[in-house]
Amino acid sequence: MKIIKAELFMIVLKPKVKRTDAIQSFEAQETPIVRLTTESGQFGEGYTYTIGTGGSSIVALLKDHLLPKLIGRDATMIESIWHDLLMSTHATSVGAITSLALTAIDTALWDLKCKMMNLPLYKVAGGSKDKIRLYTTEGGWLHMSQEELVNDALAAKAQGFGGSKVKIGSPSAERDVQRLRAVREAVGPDYMIMTDCNQALTLADAKQRADLLEKVVLTWIEEPLLAHDVASHRELCQSTTIPVAVGESIYSIHHFKEYLQSNAADIIQVDVARIGGITPWLKVAHMTECFNKIVCPHFLMELHVSLCCAINNSRWLEYIPQLDEITKSKVTIKDGFAYPSQKPGIGIDWDWEKIQNETVVNIIIE
Repeated sequence: MKIIKAELFMIVLKPKVKRTDAIQSFEAQETPIVRLTTESGQFGEGYTYTIGTGGSSIVALLKDHLLPKLIGRDATMIESIWHDLLMSTHATSVGAITSLALTAIDTALWDLKCKMMNLPLYKVAGGSKDKIRLYTTEGGWLHMSQEELVNDALAAKAQGFGGSKVKIGSPSAERDVQRLRAVREAVGPDYMIMTDCNQALTLADAKQRADLLEKVVLTWIEEPLLAHDVASHRELCQSTTIPVAVGESIYSIHHFKEYLQSNAADIIQVDVARIGGITPWLKVAHMTECFNKIVCPHFLMELHVSLCCAINNSRWLEYIPQLDEITKSKVTIKDGFAYPSQKPGIGIDWDWEKIQNETVVNIIIE
């Protein structure tokens, strides 16, 4: 199972809706895609992403440093390859660019492994369940009016979603509170409302908003503070009954360990791309279960649907479709649940004709 060829592509995808939060706008998804071919002719395909910045840096790291090291390696030695590549980039680890680059390779190796076993990812990675409940983040953006916010939540509820995410972190705490109260009044007590601050608040601001929002009954308050600030997240957890969610901006399993050991988060939102691939994602998920916490991953629904169904302690999948333009089939959704692909591989049904037409980078290493 020696790897004899590595191919690298990158395309740029536009978001389906306008996406703004307290600190940024999501303008584009740069999507590097890796295909690894073995001497037997089998191949695996993986990918990673950015939200508009850093794609060329990921491509350079893959092309110049990581992909050449794969030629001649045994593709079945996934753990060994991941650690060797991490150590080879020790000077740039832990960090976003390195983790995102590792993900493109790691997901390709897992895709190849699943195809060799003739099984879908959710079974190879654990096989815990065959569906996962959905909440939506396609509405609820900070630029939306209160009326638009309410209408979007009502529409999502009518479509079968179990909850909606609403962005907060306005300069005015009262604006955040009024919007959320309006949504709660409209959707009723049984519909889940998740909030996301995108690291925009100070500890004092977060405490104030949490206090004002407790009666709204929120499922969680996400990324209230800077992601590296474990101590402040712990203090916030101790001061509110609203569950605190973190994870999308964490790039190391050891940083997650610090959060869990410090009881500084209630919900772990580990992102398979930003943590460095499926290999470390599963470690974080199992470690989270040991602390009696739940996993609700960030973004990448097309890949996370399988990972959520692989583990026992997943609770929600975030609905943000982003690969529809370059895949032949969408994630199966029914009655508010997403179902993992039953086909061998990681579950991404790439449309290679469209990918090649849209490719802005095409590199082959043999």
